[in-house]
Amino acid sequence: MTTSTRILALFISDLHLQVSHPRTAAAFFRFLAERAIHAESLYLLGDIFEYWAGDDDLETPFNAEVADALLQLTGHGVAVYWMAGNRDFLVGQGFAQTAGLHLLAEPHVATIGGQRVALVHGDAQCTGDTKYMAFRAQVREPAWQQQFLAMPLSQRKAIIAGLREGSRAAHTEKSYDIMDVAPPAVAALHDATGADTIIHGHTHRPALHRDGQRRRFVLPDWELDEEPVRGGWIAIDADGNITRHALDGTQI
Repeated sequence: MTTSTRILALFISDLHLQVSHPRTAAAFFRFLAERAIHAESLYLLGDIFEYWAGDDDLETPFNAEVADALLQLTGHGVAVYWMAGNRDFLVGQGFAQTAGLHLLAEPHVATIGGQRVALVHGDAQCTGDTKYMAFRAQVREPAWQQQFLAMPLSQRKAIIAGLREGSRAAHTEKSYDIMDVAPPAVAALHDATGADTIIHGHTHRPALHRDGQRRRFVLPDWELDEEPVRGGWIAIDADGNITRHALDGTQI
């Protein structure tokens, strides 16, 4: 990333922020203060939190600290956009107002630096994982969410803890291909949005995939509390260049 070219947008996902991972959280706060503050916009493409039990959990000090850091960023004139992931899809207008950000439905299509870009978290394109797709359809239903959010916060957190444990166990039984995005789903997303460029996270397999004129950028997950340390972001500058960056800002 050069200092002479204006940065229009930064993209991150899959930080899985949680109080038990303080180094990852600290890296996020540094990123906001040292990197994102110089961009015009920041797109958070899902799983920013390890889990989100509902906007009434904003009273938890760690969650409030994250919201306040985002609010400080928007106070400097940076537009912040939030897209739900498979871990934090219950983030709602309460969090959005507290953090000063805008919620995006997926897919979201944006024209940035002359580039038409389709943005998704990525889990909806993992169509080979039929069990997960059925679960996803269930928990994204407004009626299910309304019923779940009506439960006491402590009960919701206990249910989520059980789901997280079940998810970890299920991952050990699933193949690499099943947990990745499916090529037909990616092609369908290109076709439906008219975008030659897709940016997503979810898979934790950072890469740039090319298929003719079509490109698919995959964001890395962030992990600084366990080995191997990893993280990074994607940037689009005023000239329309899309670049991938490591945690230290080095272009990949």
